[in-house]
Amino acid sequence: MIDWTPLLLTFRLALITTLLLLVVSIPLAYWLAYSRNRIKPVIEALVSMPLVLPPTVLGFYLLVAFSPANGFGSWLDEHLGLRLVFSFEGLVLASMLYSLPFMVHPIQSGLSNLSPSLKEAAYVLGKSRWTTLRRVLLPNIKPSLLTGIVLAFAHTIGEFGVVLMIGGNIPGVTKVAAIAVYDEVESMNYAAANSYSLVLFLLTFLILLLVYLFNDGHFKRFWL
Repeated sequence: MIDWTPLLLTFRLALITTLLLLVVSIPLAYWLAYSRNRIKPVIEALVSMPLVLPPTVLGFYLLVAFSPANGFGSWLDEHLGLRLVFSFEGLVLASMLYSLPFMVHPIQSGLSNLSPSLKEAAYVLGKSRWTTLRRVLLPNIKPSLLTGIVLAFAHTIGEFGVVLMIGGNIPGVTKVAAIAVYDEVESMNYAAANSYSLVLFLLTFLILLLVYLFNDGHFKRFWL
């Protein structure tokens, strides 16, 4: 009988991470799309680094940074009562950093491809930047928003290296499905590993299929 706890924990982690990433990524993508600041290439490089950086490297530095034995982690523990190492909160933060480019890049691309006249017309009509973003720009990049949301969710589901480094393998707390698969394989319990893997395989396939169907216009009548 499969233990559903790692799968439920994975979906909870992916949902919280995606919602928080959406809040963070929209202003960040807006700034990257329209800013001409000199530090923009530096920020773009930092945002994109999780695409090429080995997950264990990112997880190692987060483990060092958040460890109560070090300065920053000790400060968080003493002043805020927040211990991010080997905790679900730490997993959320690590997942946000690791999945950041999967949310930011589609939104940034969508904003960059919009006609400048949309934004200029809103400003001429006296709309603020916030109103222009909320009422004009975001409604015109729905496919990009959906792509970012789905990619961030699916990517979080498949995390392994970062999660293992910062969260370890604590049942019910940090043991997500990807780690459960690794555990079952280590224990030679291939049937359980196959159950977890099959659920993840089917779920990620279904999510990506829905994105492609949506972007091809199959759900247009329901969305608009």
